[in-house]
Amino acid sequence: MVGFAVLETMIPLSDEDFKMFHNIDRTLYSLLVIDLCLDPVEALQFVALWLWLERVGFKHVVKKILSLPYMVINELADEAFVCLNIIHNDQVSISASANDVTLMQNLIDNDLSLQFFVKHRLIAMRGLAKIVDEVCMRVLRDIMQAAIERNATQSLANHAQQQKQQMMSQQVQQQPTAQPGLAQGVGNGPVRVGHPLTQANEVVPPDDRTIFVTFSKGYPVQEWEVREFFTRFYGNCIESLHMQEVMPNEQSLFARIVCYSTTAIEMILNGSGKAKFNINGKHVWARKFVPKHRHQLS
Repeated sequence: MVGFAVLETMIPLSDEDFKMFHNIDRTLYSLLVIDLCLDPVEALQFVALWLWLERVGFKHVVKKILSLPYMVINELADEAFVCLNIIHNDQVSISASANDVTLMQNLIDNDLSLQFFVKHRLIAMRGLAKIVDEVCMRVLRDIMQAAIERNATQSLANHAQQQKQQMMSQQVQQQPTAQPGLAQGVGNGPVRVGHPLTQANEVVPPDDRTIFVTFSKGYPVQEWEVREFFTRFYGNCIESLHMQEVMPNEQSLFARIVCYSTTAIEMILNGSGKAKFNINGKHVWARKFVPKHRHQLS
């Protein structure tokens, strides 16, 4: 049972000792803003949410998250965003059957759901504010400032690169052009000019053709079951399938499916952000893989 009475330490610590005490939280925050390039302010809220969950009784949340691959941590950040939006927005309406925190359930506790955050919204709001003020801003401020400065520098560099590309494009447009579709070739006359840049841009990167699927804890799904299910219903759509690597006798909780085309993803998700399937009596959730977290808290 989760409780909300938390015993606070009364022993004052120096800033350095306090940072050392929260070293694991600093490690997770650095991973979010440096390795995953998440928004520094937003990522601080994610860490605060996970620390609050630990304070109200869910054990070793940060440690469990750090044990996961970057791709899964990125997905957990997406779920944290959903939870924070519920906590900070009293107009959000969640149906009794709504469940969009599958990974958090599998990792932390099966009882954790969106309804939990709706029920304890005010308690969570006060708890988060306290953790941000007393913990996060004290132990994460230096990392946050460094990340903000890095992002600003990168933004300026990107802007300069865009201006350079625009100037080069204008110079090319001002040059005399040959007859459309034709170029002087060697041998038997004119050679039709292709559009290699356009053709290259039409090649969709694997990340944009990937679906992320999660499995319910306690109901193991095998790789052959996933492959057989999607092939049976959607044809030869799987380019590669990557199950979570686990120790023998342990259950994979997620997998990454790279499809041959984005059309296959549209068919599988049927226009929704997330889809639920039943594979041999076991529930499986699927959604489009997002390589970079780009949400902004409202």
